[in-house]
Amino acid sequence: MIDLLNRRQAIVQTGLATAIGVGTVNNIIPANATQGTGRPDDKPFGYCFNTSTFRGQQLTLPDQIKVVAAAGYDGIEPWIGEIRDFVAAGGSLKDLRKQIMDAGLTVESAIGFAQWIVDDEATRSKGLNDAKRDMELIRSIGGRRLAAPPAGATSPLDLNVIAQRYRTLLELGEQVGVVPQLELWGSSPAISRVSQLAYIAAESGHPDACVLPDFYHIYKGGSHFNGLRVIAGKRMHVFHMNDYPAQPPRQTIGDQHRVYPGDGIAPLAQIIRELYTAGFRGAFSLELFNPSYWQQDAQEVAKTGLAKMQAVIDTALQS
Repeated sequence: MIDLLNRRQAIVQTGLATAIGVGTVNNIIPANATQGTGRPDDKPFGYCFNTSTFRGQQLTLPDQIKVVAAAGYDGIEPWIGEIRDFVAAGGSLKDLRKQIMDAGLTVESAIGFAQWIVDDEATRSKGLNDAKRDMELIRSIGGRRLAAPPAGATSPLDLNVIAQRYRTLLELGEQVGVVPQLELWGSSPAISRVSQLAYIAAESGHPDACVLPDFYHIYKGGSHFNGLRVIAGKRMHVFHMNDYPAQPPRQTIGDQHRVYPGDGIAPLAQIIRELYTAGFRGAFSLELFNPSYWQQDAQEVAKTGLAKMQAVIDTALQS
């Protein structure tokens, strides 16, 4: 959230104020579009692969890295459990980091489920310790960010209380050198709507506060995609990309129904244009849990996913 700029500066610099709306890219990507990202000027977004997308193939983490790199992605988003399994089997984090770097990949984020948000003090304390260990693992393989979903929250919580707990998590991240990204879960009783996500991040009052949205979760939680306009693009480092079908309806749709970008009904092109105009220059990370994809060849799934992502993004930026 913007916390040091006055209102006029915020309007000028983020382009997110409702008063001015969000325009289109007009087929032109400015020369400085990717300044500071390390990507070419004609590539405003990174392409990342969340390893849930071929979880059913049960590949080792080193094999997943090979597949993702061969498919042509820029980054990978592993699950903490996979890294722990790798270490438990005698793997070296130093070697894993070298493999990732040699493959030309970045660790854009990682998925963990530490219970930093819950009311029970003992459980929350353990959750923070778990989060610290997760961050240290990510840091060891070159990562800088960790997803921070509302794991363990089984009932609604006061948003100001969540904001303070998120701040505590951010302060822990400062110590380790990894930024926890406040993640939206559409089915969560605690953080299911974009408005809650924005409020919590803003009220945390921490300069590293950022959010991790997801096309499916925004839909599942019942928020309007226009709600993203109130979040500065620079406060979104990773955006989970997927699509969803018209059936089953929102009330009963689940993670397993996610489909490749462009194969569902999400207004992806419109949202991507608005994210671009808002200043988002992070990575879109393909995150699917579709059992039918788990039955297919992992390399084919990775290649298909990248091609689908590129197609919807190209459409968005050329509209």
